[in-house]
Amino acid sequence: MIVNATNGAGSIPMLERAGEANLAGKVLIDVANPLDFSHGMPPSLFVANTDSLGEQIQRRFRETRVVKGLNTMNCEVMVDPGKVPGEHDVFVCGEDANAKQRVTELLESFGWPAGRIVDLGGIDCARGMEMYVAFWLRLWGTLGTGYFNIAVVRAEGRCGGAVTSRW
Repeated sequence: MIVNATNGAGSIPMLERAGEANLAGKVLIDVANPLDFSHGMPPSLFVANTDSLGEQIQRRFRETRVVKGLNTMNCEVMVDPGKVPGEHDVFVCGEDANAKQRVTELLESFGWPAGRIVDLGGIDCARGMEMYVAFWLRLWGTLGTGYFNIAVVRAEGRCGGAVTSRW
């Protein structure tokens, strides 16, 4: 298992240096975000809406099993969800179900409860996860701390059953 925690603009060149053959078949947890600091703070994104950094990495390294995750929170909260009180969520997405399961097991070893690990689906879901970071950065500036996270509040029995389709 490999963690890509590089500056998003340098992710693909760094992974190319690691070598495509060395990445083939491995699970790569993509924590990076496509932040563009060229116009100062707060940064914008250099890719959004119709593509994502996670998708670009998966396209470039087809034999690597890319799972986007842990990119929507402070680095300390990633590995210790108890840094934020109460229930809150972590998201994963990717094309390989076995890779997502391995990442889920790692997250559980960090203390993330299974019911708070939300599998959003395929790697195209990285778009929303990465776009959320722009909002996260504004919250950090407003709150003066990075010790917060998302809690998806679920209303039991309000939708009349399980979701059977996506978009």
